[in-house]
Amino acid sequence: MNEIKAQLEKDLREAGWHSRGYIPHFDGRELPQFITHHLADSMPQSVLARWKQELAQTPPDESKIILHRRIERYLDQGYGNAWLKDHLIANMVQNSLLHFDGTRYKLSAWVVMPNHVHFLLTRAAGEELSRILHSFKSFTSHEANKMLRRSGQFWFEEYFDRYIRDAKHFAATVRYIENNPVKAKLCARPEDWPFSSARFRARQITGSAGVPPA
Repeated sequence: MNEIKAQLEKDLREAGWHSRGYIPHFDGRELPQFITHHLADSMPQSVLARWKQELAQTPPDESKIILHRRIERYLDQGYGNAWLKDHLIANMVQNSLLHFDGTRYKLSAWVVMPNHVHFLLTRAAGEELSRILHSFKSFTSHEANKMLRRSGQFWFEEYFDRYIRDAKHFAATVRYIENNPVKAKLCARPEDWPFSSARFRARQITGSAGVPPA
């Protein structure tokens, strides 16, 4: 039995699957992936542990979706210090995401919320998702802690990802990401939120129509 389990784990790793903590991540092909990072204090560990136990008997694919949805609803309540509500820090995080767009990955949508970030990216050939995200978290946590004059963990160590199935799923994910500030009642329209691809997209459309962007 142990030999079978070991072979299965080896096959999964070679296919591009790996496990970080209790959530499996797909990183085997160049396809769009929906990523969520949240701040270290944005969700109590006890809540995650309870949800994990509740979903222990649920099929893995289904439990991942349910867990992600629960986390999304919880994060939108703004639990924790919500350090990203500081516009200087939010802007730094946004700029960090944009810095490697077109080189390490293609960034299709993003939003920086008060206690979490969502983004949709397609990694470049030869790049590893785990390395991309480690670099992002390492740089932004260091910079944010300097700006806050604090030390300690900034981001939750785990990230949450889902790969995009098709064009319909892609469009729905972009809408979800960009509408997050509206859903959380932070603004009236997606393009009103300053730390989002919706804002950039609206300015590009306005500019291309011959009207100077704001």
